[in-house]
Order: sequence, then structure tokens, then C-alpha cells
Amino acid sequence: MSKIAFIYPGQGAQKAGMGADFYENSVTARRIYDEASEALGLDMKELCFEKNDRLDLTEYTQAAMVTTCLAMTRTIEEQGLKPDITAGLSLGEYCAIAAAGGIDDIDAVKMVRTRGILMQNTVPAGEGAMAAVLGLAKGPIEQVLSSMEDVTIANYNCPGQIVITGKTEAVQEACGRLNDAGARRMMPLKVSGPFHSPMLAQAGEKLGEELKKIQWKELGIPYVTNVTAQEISDIALTAELLARQVSAPVKWEQSMETMIQGGVNVFVEIGPGKTLTGFLRKIAPDKKVMQIGTWKDIETVIQELRAC
Repeated sequence: MSKIAFIYPGQGAQKAGMGADFYENSVTARRIYDEASEALGLDMKELCFEKNDRLDLTEYTQAAMVTTCLAMTRTIEEQGLKPDITAGLSLGEYCAIAAAGGIDDIDAVKMVRTRGILMQNTVPAGEGAMAAVLGLAKGPIEQVLSSMEDVTIANYNCPGQIVITGKTEAVQEACGRLNDAGARRMMPLKVSGPFHSPMLAQAGEKLGEELKKIQWKELGIPYVTNVTAQEISDIALTAELLARQVSAPVKWEQSMETMIQGGVNVFVEIGPGKTLTGFLRKIAPDKKVMQIGTWKDIETVIQELRAC
């Protein structure tokens, strides 16, 4: 019998038009988009469905992604496909918690709107940067960074892809050192700040105060947290973990290993793009990975699961 995980992408997967076919075909998806629009005072249809300059700005991206992924999730659940456990990369963890039953969908959307504003505005533009390190194992990367200041690991994405974060000059210097250490490629990321860096500790503290105001609910299923890569079944732990997550490394590869050790053999990525699908094919090439990003994908995935 398959043990199914729903997994959710983070910032960077967004694209104009995401979720539009769900809005057209699902009353539930329409309700979530419309309620998110009212709660935030933003036109989520315009933000998500039409080409615009705001979708790639952190303060808007996060709310757009969570609204879209949760609209997709609730529609998918109505078709009878439900997870045994969830996880989300960075921003996606809010979707994972909502899908696990720990927070109302619109509360999740409102919290990531606050999170996005804090993350975008805490560090002045140009003072922080991020870069993906390709083709170098985590051991050598950790060794190089251990002798440096103001640069740390942001994401353990998958074997051969780790993201670094910190002050712009430090990240640039680290790129040179990691290149000398054998990295196949260093790829600067187009982001508005040094996400998952100690530089965002203040943003995490402010977010923590807002998270205390949320009405959390008992989890129906566990989720795996980015911060420790452990299963969480006690919702009382969630607010503190989400506050820490802003400035802590995202342990995505380790989180997927935790799920696999727990018996997960089918992963369904929900949301635009196939970023997490690509990571998983490097982390666990023997596991079944599917993706739902369009209305048509639902039927395809359900048919594949029936055949398992």
C-alpha cells in the first residue's frame, strides 16, 4: 500500500497563470482565491493569473504561492487524493501545515503576506545575496564556509545542489573559494534578500510575535519541518519552528530522507513547476514522484496511483 506525501515548493516556482484553470473549474478553488483577495485587500486573480511586475516581489510572491497551492490542494482532496504526511520547502511549509490540518487556509495566506514583507524589508536592498553551489558535496562546502564570516548555508536542496546566503561581499568571496574547491558551477540567485540567513533573525523575531496570534489547530497528520528535518505531530511546536525557519537553513534533502525512512514511497508535488520533483529524483531516484500543477494533472496522477 502506498504511503503518500504532499510536498510544496517555495519561492521561485511562481509563474503568471498559475492556478487559473483551477479557478475556472473548481468552486472550492474560486472560494480560496476570493477569500484570500478579501483578507489581503489584493486582487489575487490579477496577481496570479496575469503577467505583472509584482508576482516576483517577495511581499506578493509568498501570498500568491500559498493561495495557489492551497486552492489546488483542496480541489485535489475533493477528488479523493489525500496525503499521509506533508512537507514544504521554506514558504511551502505553510501549505504543508495547512494541508496537515494545523492552520486555516486564509490564516496561512495572511501569515505569509506578513512574512514576505518582513523578509523583503529587514535587510536593505543590495546588502544580502544568495547563490546556488552546483556539483559539490555538503562536506566541502561546510568546510569552506566554516572559516568565513557573514555567509552560511541557506538550503540543503539535494545531492549536488546547496544554496549559500549572507552579506553580498561574503557570498561573492565564498563563490570564488567554492569554485576553487571543485564546484562545477556557482549560480547567483535573483532574490531580494539573504533568505535563511542570520541576517534575517530580526524578521524571524517579529514574525514570531505574529505567529502567537494564530489560532492553531490539532494536526490531523504529521508534517516534516525544514528546521530540524523531523516529523512534527504536536502543533504547539509549530510557531517557534516557523519563526526560526526564516533565518535557519532549510534541510530539504534531510526532510525527504526522514519521510523515506518513515515509509513514504509516493511523493506528489503540488504547485507550479517541478523543482521538488527534480530534487527528489536526485535524493531518491527509486521513489515515485508526481506533480500536480494544472487541472489535467489531477486525473493523470489519480490514474497512476490506482495502478500502483
